[in-house]
Amino acid sequence: MRTLTLFLLLSFAAALQGQSTFDKYFTGKVLRFDFMLAGNSQKTIVYFAGMKEEPFYAGSKVNLTDNFNYGNFKYELFDASDNSLIYSRGFSTLFLEWQTTAEARSVDRSFYEVATMPFPKIKVKFVLSMREKTGSFSKLYETAIDPANYFIRKEEPVKAVVTKINDAGDPSTCVDLVFLAEGYKADEMEKFRADARKMADILFAESPYSEYKNKINIWAVESVSQESGTDIPGNGIYVSTAMNFSFYTFDIDRYLTSQDIKSINDYAANAPHDNIVVLINSTKYGGGGVYNYYTGTTVDNPLSPKVFIHEFGHGFSGLADEYYTSEVAYEDFYPLNVEPWEPNLTTRVNFDAKWKKMILKDTPVPTPNEDKYKDVTGLFEGGGYMAKGIYRPELDCRMKSNGPKGYCSVCREAVKKMIESYLK
Repeated sequence: MRTLTLFLLLSFAAALQGQSTFDKYFTGKVLRFDFMLAGNSQKTIVYFAGMKEEPFYAGSKVNLTDNFNYGNFKYELFDASDNSLIYSRGFSTLFLEWQTTAEARSVDRSFYEVATMPFPKIKVKFVLSMREKTGSFSKLYETAIDPANYFIRKEEPVKAVVTKINDAGDPSTCVDLVFLAEGYKADEMEKFRADARKMADILFAESPYSEYKNKINIWAVESVSQESGTDIPGNGIYVSTAMNFSFYTFDIDRYLTSQDIKSINDYAANAPHDNIVVLINSTKYGGGGVYNYYTGTTVDNPLSPKVFIHEFGHGFSGLADEYYTSEVAYEDFYPLNVEPWEPNLTTRVNFDAKWKKMILKDTPVPTPNEDKYKDVTGLFEGGGYMAKGIYRPELDCRMKSNGPKGYCSVCREAVKKMIESYLK
């Protein structure tokens, strides 16, 4: 009992210290830093685009620096007076995915990007870094930010009606998800609210989200489109929508994304949020999810529930694709001499840092891809778009297929850890 009491006191003291640090450095608002990533398969250039103040910071006021080391990029804020790290966040982008396509070997392109962070009270240094093929980060860009700079725009967010779908409490001690409407006209917002509730129910029916329903806020933002649906270039279909989502990303018919991250964040600013989910008003199969970027899914396909859980695994928890037979546009996405940063893949370069301890002693390693090892945590070859040299935790998982199984044990644990990081 004395040990438990001491643990609780130490945890409480740590929380108070974290809150004190937040109050010292930050307000309750958001600093949004807009920039461009440009280049090709061999080079990446950063161009500054602007800054603005947004109204609702939703993140933890205790866990201010990212301990997961996930993402292909990260941004950091340093106190300009003593160079101490005061905030950091990892993320990925469509730009990085594009860099691994054949097109990037012969064409230069640019992608608009957005970084959000608590609004600083003091002068800070902003540093943007990119993960190299070796797995380590290198600095791409650095600039000083003065919160008193009058070029930081203080505009109101684009107007949109907001409904709270699930009320769990204080955003600083909850996970906050914002659901955005894409391809819904003004007279279809009743359907959007119903779809938002449907997708929330799907999320809360899946473990481990089901265990945290009382700790996940969900907000629905009615971003109005001029036309219904979404672009399907392969079928010659183009519609005018709020955030410009489109199938055939990188010429893959099921891959549904938008490069208009600016509009996505413009609408998301209407509600406190840690992560963005875009619901697309379409019956076609597809979606897309990028870590700490956004998750997108259609809502009216019979497989939409499974697609949503899969893509949200990417967008919220940094889970990797475990399939290796489906068509993709990427080339050599995972170097086999580097350990992937995603928690559910390994090249065995540093398997000790992954799920090795979760494998029972009588389970063969590597584990044969055989039905006798169904629902067993092991080391199964094939994943990350490659059949050889890369391994996944279980025979099947929501990150591998649309089969009956949900997340595997390793993915569930990764999601749980991500949720817990927001609750302190």
